[in-house]
Amino acid sequence: MKSLIALAAAALLLTQQSTALHNLLTRASSEFPGKAGIWVKHLTTGETAGIRDSEIFNSASVIKIPVLVLAFQIADKGAINLDERITIRKEDIRGGSGIFRYHDAGLQPTFRDVLLQMVITSDNTATDLAIAKVGGVARVNAWLKESGYADGQRLVQTTGDLFAKYNALAPADDRNAKTNADRSYWLGEISPKGVGLMIEAIEKKTIASAAACDAMLRMMRAQQAGSRRLPHFITLPVAHKTGDFPPVLANDVGIIYARSGPIVVSFLGNAITGNYGEAEDRIGRFAQQLVELLDK
Repeated sequence: MKSLIALAAAALLLTQQSTALHNLLTRASSEFPGKAGIWVKHLTTGETAGIRDSEIFNSASVIKIPVLVLAFQIADKGAINLDERITIRKEDIRGGSGIFRYHDAGLQPTFRDVLLQMVITSDNTATDLAIAKVGGVARVNAWLKESGYADGQRLVQTTGDLFAKYNALAPADDRNAKTNADRSYWLGEISPKGVGLMIEAIEKKTIASAAACDAMLRMMRAQQAGSRRLPHFITLPVAHKTGDFPPVLANDVGIIYARSGPIVVSFLGNAITGNYGEAEDRIGRFAQQLVELLDK
């Protein structure tokens, strides 16, 4: 009898917490100064919740995660050598985020270094080098389809092609409107749940070898951007990847290593109309409240 009472109490507690989790996501989405899509999963308890989690969002640099995974899968098969030196030529340099563009032409990082910079500084030069190395945009999208992630996820183009389009716009053109609504001006397309499931697979080491997944997680934990987002108001380790296009787009996806277990968080913020810093802080506050709820 006592065991039945304990089971019933545990079930009631789980139901109450699941309701509280959904309410937290609903409130965070409504308070975000733009369009927010959120998906979370506690990998220890299995608790899951989502708001607009299957809708398509402008990924910005979050789409670099599939490129990273594909590169490590190919390296697992021995078709890519992560220690190979890549010569960065003048024509390889891309604008926007990253550090390689500040170096002299002829720099020779390893391909592992290229992948690292694609993640931790969201380096666009590194990104296009990585895309080319894994077989191009079409190969990335074919892999997404083969792996079951194509529903809501697609690499639209290279960073070089994207910035060429923006640079060709007339001064009177509304760049923010292009970023918000014109998918031909997106680097990639993702859904909160789609990219969240990929991150879950990295953490569970089911998407590549254990060593490869550990390497990807080390890179994501070394993230140099997005300090005002998921990690802002918590003191826990966070492995994450941001996507940015100020002042209208701020994404952050990753894993919070809470005391109760790893929590996958996918927070996509598009079409921001308010203060950009406040939008980032909203993501950080959500992460804080999420941890408080699931760790209690």
